[in-house]
Amino acid sequence: MVVQVVIGTQWGDEGKGKIVDYLSKDAEYVVRFQGGNNAGHTIKIKNDVYKLHIVPSGVISGKIGIIGNGCVIDPGVLFEEIDGLSKKGIVPRLLISNRAHLIMPYHKLLDGAEERYLGEKKIGTTKRGIGPCYSDKISRNGIRMGDILNKTTLSSRLDQILPIKQRILKAYGFDEVLDKEEILDTFMVYGERFKKYIADTHLVLHDAFEKGKNILFEGAQGTMLDVDYGTYPFTTSSHVIAGGCAIGSGFPPSNLTDIIGIMKAYTTRVGEGPMPSELFDDVGIYLQQKGHEFGTTTSRPRRCGWLDLIVVRHACILSGITRLAVTKLDVLNDLDVVKVCIGYRLNGKPIDYFPSCIQDVSICEPIYKEFSGWPEFQCPKTFSDIPKQAQDYLRFIESFLKVKISVVSTGPERDETLKV
Repeated sequence: MVVQVVIGTQWGDEGKGKIVDYLSKDAEYVVRFQGGNNAGHTIKIKNDVYKLHIVPSGVISGKIGIIGNGCVIDPGVLFEEIDGLSKKGIVPRLLISNRAHLIMPYHKLLDGAEERYLGEKKIGTTKRGIGPCYSDKISRNGIRMGDILNKTTLSSRLDQILPIKQRILKAYGFDEVLDKEEILDTFMVYGERFKKYIADTHLVLHDAFEKGKNILFEGAQGTMLDVDYGTYPFTTSSHVIAGGCAIGSGFPPSNLTDIIGIMKAYTTRVGEGPMPSELFDDVGIYLQQKGHEFGTTTSRPRRCGWLDLIVVRHACILSGITRLAVTKLDVLNDLDVVKVCIGYRLNGKPIDYFPSCIQDVSICEPIYKEFSGWPEFQCPKTFSDIPKQAQDYLRFIESFLKVKISVVSTGPERDETLKV
């Protein structure tokens, strides 16, 4: 029996969907434990491309997918995603925690209003209501998946919450009136649609563990977007690190056996906030174009830079990462020089850690180690088929982080993945 957790080690978009798909062949359950449809996982299998936002990636391989209590769910998006998979011949085997919170119409209105209010200081959210939904969860004003199974319960919750939201919207200059009956009717339809999926998923996972089933936990976003340990306040609203797995699924941390960190061979970021190794030159444009660095969820162009090993080490420490999977190594092909950030200068002094203060991060100057580039390679079958310069690059990453690389992705296809 194996219980694995997949964690993003950077600012998200590390290729977790592909690695989860690769690892899920040996799993029976694949579990999302945080985030919402602000995340996006892309899986390419021959001529088929699957873009998932809330459904766990493992359903593509026929596994049982679980959306845990730590997630927030836009039922309209989930409805469309399930139907989209069905049209491609995949009927997802899905379970949803009755404790997962629902993104309501007013959450999306508030998300856009708050970003507009912040102006130049905006966070750069996807405006999908994620942050306001998590805020309501913490302030105990949320609506959970189980609430839409009972009209009386949902009606009572709306009576309590809607007057508050109406006043907040008015303060932001919104004239839109929240229609309780319309919201109630819409979400009761969702309740009917999803009732066959809703369950006490933590009990399902407990039973699976007791029976010796293999379980794979799938994180969304990346460590640098964690609400506590990321580049706060330019973060997501949930716990992205491995500790969030236990909270967001009800699965005991003592039962986790393997924590896999996914890292891109360079660094990218979507949205606002500092990124010390960001490139503003032709190399940055090269990485963006060759790596097709545009968001799965928003299509926003990703900011690109050299690999930042201070960031990845930060992630390894926080999540106790036991091994690494490196993605998009092929994007670095044909560069004369490849650089890696191995430290920062802050106010003229070298440091080897990621600062907590966002103002400090914004003035950190990267300290680089240079490597010789390598020629184009295609479809290597073994690690030794990769050019020697690329092998040296990967071995340095291992030695710096003191964590073994066990998987290398050399292209978007499912079979362009090497065990090391």
